[in-house]
Amino acid sequence: MTAIKHALQRDIFTPNDERLLSIVNVCKAGKKKRNCFLCATVTTERPVQVNVVKVKKSDKGDFYKRQTAWLLRDLAVVDAKDAIKESPEFDLHFDKIYKWVASSIAEKNIFISCIWKLNQRYIRKKIDFINVSAQLLEESVPSGENQNVAGGDEEVVDEYQELNAREEQDIEIMMEGCEYAISNAEAFADKLSRELQVLDGANIQSIMASEKQVNILMQLLDEALKEVDQIEVKLSSYEEMLQSVKEQMDQISESNHLIHLSNTNNVKLLSEIEFLVNHMDLAKGHIKALQEGDLSSSRGIEACTNAADALLQCMNVALQPGHEMLHAVTQQQQRFTDLREQFARRLASHLNNVFVQQGHDQSSTLAQHSIELTLPNHHPFHRDLLRYAKLMEWLKNTDYGKYEGLTKNYMDYLSRLYDREIKDFFEVAKIKMTGATKEGKKFATLPRKESAVKQETESLHGSSGKLTGSTSSLNKLTVQSSGNRRSQSSSLLDMGNMSASDLDVADRSKFDKIFEQVLSQLEPLCLAEQDFISKFFKLQQHLSIPGTPVSDAEEVDGGTLSRVHSGPQSISSENHMIRQMMTKIFRCVEPELNNLIALGDKIDSFNSLYMLVKMSHHVWTAQNVDPTSFLSTTLGNVLVTVKRNFDKCISNQIKQMEDVKISKKSKVGILPFVAEFEEFAALAESIFKNAERRGDLDKAYLKLIRGVFTNVEKVANESQKTPRDVVMMENFHHIFATLSRLKISCLDTEKKEAKQKYTDHLQSYVIYSLGQPLEKLNHFFEGVEARVAQGVREEEVSYQLAFNKQELRKVIKEYPGKEVKKGLDNLYRKVDKHLCEEENLLQVVWHSMQDEFIRQYKHFEGLIARCYPGSGITMEFTIQDILDYFSSIAQSH
Repeated sequence: MTAIKHALQRDIFTPNDERLLSIVNVCKAGKKKRNCFLCATVTTERPVQVNVVKVKKSDKGDFYKRQTAWLLRDLAVVDAKDAIKESPEFDLHFDKIYKWVASSIAEKNIFISCIWKLNQRYIRKKIDFINVSAQLLEESVPSGENQNVAGGDEEVVDEYQELNAREEQDIEIMMEGCEYAISNAEAFADKLSRELQVLDGANIQSIMASEKQVNILMQLLDEALKEVDQIEVKLSSYEEMLQSVKEQMDQISESNHLIHLSNTNNVKLLSEIEFLVNHMDLAKGHIKALQEGDLSSSRGIEACTNAADALLQCMNVALQPGHEMLHAVTQQQQRFTDLREQFARRLASHLNNVFVQQGHDQSSTLAQHSIELTLPNHHPFHRDLLRYAKLMEWLKNTDYGKYEGLTKNYMDYLSRLYDREIKDFFEVAKIKMTGATKEGKKFATLPRKESAVKQETESLHGSSGKLTGSTSSLNKLTVQSSGNRRSQSSSLLDMGNMSASDLDVADRSKFDKIFEQVLSQLEPLCLAEQDFISKFFKLQQHLSIPGTPVSDAEEVDGGTLSRVHSGPQSISSENHMIRQMMTKIFRCVEPELNNLIALGDKIDSFNSLYMLVKMSHHVWTAQNVDPTSFLSTTLGNVLVTVKRNFDKCISNQIKQMEDVKISKKSKVGILPFVAEFEEFAALAESIFKNAERRGDLDKAYLKLIRGVFTNVEKVANESQKTPRDVVMMENFHHIFATLSRLKISCLDTEKKEAKQKYTDHLQSYVIYSLGQPLEKLNHFFEGVEARVAQGVREEEVSYQLAFNKQELRKVIKEYPGKEVKKGLDNLYRKVDKHLCEEENLLQVVWHSMQDEFIRQYKHFEGLIARCYPGSGITMEFTIQDILDYFSSIAQSH
């Protein structure tokens, strides 16, 4: 590469007054062409011009020629492709992008470095060096304006170093003194050589003349050395004297260090003693309060609380290592332990006495509350005990065994107290539910004995078939004998002179109020006790996040209801302890509620509707406060029982529908379970208005209405006295009217189905009952239609022997208006016997028969006009006559 560089400098760049500074062997990227050289050059004339020249070998001979040149100032970007991974490829951005591949990475780096140096020295233009190693550029940063281009070309640059101004001036003066300096360079060089020899001789003579001065200088140096020796002797004597002083000072310093160390130890010892005295000294007043303080007065409780806190602080002092080895510290700790145990026993004994006294005090008020449906208020007791809350927290932190014993004693005493109160409370509720009088109580608590189903025989103008009694509901299709019921309910009926259905409404309303009163009394009682337990026993309540899985649950129609308490895995231990305490204290709440629910269901199964709504509301309220609380869990368990009773009630009603029997001798009319579905729906809509568990009722509606539809069809198929279409028409009309009046959105599809069934069976009954009122005429025209269907033209039918005009007139004469009216009158009487009065469908059916008769009449008139045109043959009665017949028959009845 050096030979090529010298050859290019000699053949190409020297003739053009240029110096070659760097060269790289390249070829174009992506193309297989011969190699060429990129050269970095500068001109020898001022101003200096820097070029990048492309040189390639000639095709004709073994010499190089200049192909392309670019000015360095036109260069915009130098892209080395990758600053991390070395690559021979690089791009130069002039008027366009030139892509090159160097023969070696070292040549590429030297060339790029030279470009950088030339730009810094001559151009100082902003050229972007992309993907170039920072180390390569840092090594190339110039230190001054006149710094030479570094690298492999330093020798070349130094060879052509410029003269400064002074050197140029000296040369000019020298050349002016010798006129032939330019014309005869050899003579000029000889002259300069001779002058240099003269100067060298003068220099040697000057050095020899200065020998005397050198000797004088040497003498002075000897004298100075003697003075230095004298000074060293004096310094040695001084050092010996200072050595003894140093030893004395070292002894003094060591003594001072020991004194300082002693003082430091004394200060630390004093600090430790002050710490122990200040933190492990309990005031006499606190000791007296702990030993003899009055735990029954507010002032005494406050003094004991402060003393207990002070004692706890003394016992919890963070002692340094080694403090436990001090006898005084051990003695003081033992004293504190004795005080703690003594006060803990005294506090536990006092609180146990308070718990026992509470049971006695509350027992005296039970008689008063048993008269009214209210639970005793425990707020005064809670208020008195909350004064000991801080002492309970102290006991929990210092002596957990006694704290746990107090907790168990509290649960034992309070559970017995609440058992008495709640059981008495529920007894009063049961008495109020079953009736204020002994007779009413006896009647309400008697077990119901179901007898065989009895369907009352309905007369022509009889009742609609509704059952009457104290509880007329769907579940009482199987009713008690009338004599037994009158004897049991006579006392209640005599009290207010009310009807049996009115008495049902009053009883249910009374039950609803009592059940709501029971829940309203239990809810604040449980919440107040839970809040007190949390504050008194210092158990932090952690509200569970909605959606937390429970350990065991039962799926019901309205959602998931917890059946058992969640385990400690899903809640904190303290929250779990609160629920355990509440469960033990109120252990009788859930059984008593279940007994009350069973009694309500026994009195009237429709009470499950009231209980479902009330219980759902209270469960929803409790779960919004705390989904895992005792109240929420207990009410949720009871709600499952209520929901089961509700489902059982619906199932029993459907079963009783399936077991219903009808009389074979009387007309059916409106079926009892259809009328009672109307009563059930009206009652349920009033109860479930704005209720949370509306979905349960909607599902019950769907089950009941399907049962009603199925059993209406079943009874209609089994009916012998009343036509099937009449049973279906009347009952589905009643169902449609009921659903339209109540506007139950979930039964819109069933309402449309009931209307369709009513319409279909009305049309079927009309066609079946009306039959063919003009039978012979109908047979005649059926034959006419058969001939037309066989291909005979309508106007040619009259030429048929069996269907000529004489035969038509003969048939028409057999149906005068008088005979038609007589037949219609008999039909009216027949329809009247089939239909019941409750639905009042006689006029609707009669009007439909009128329309059907007129339709047949018009059909016959049309056939006469088409098949016997111009014959003048007409029926012996007109449409107006038909209207008059139907109207007069309806009015006469």
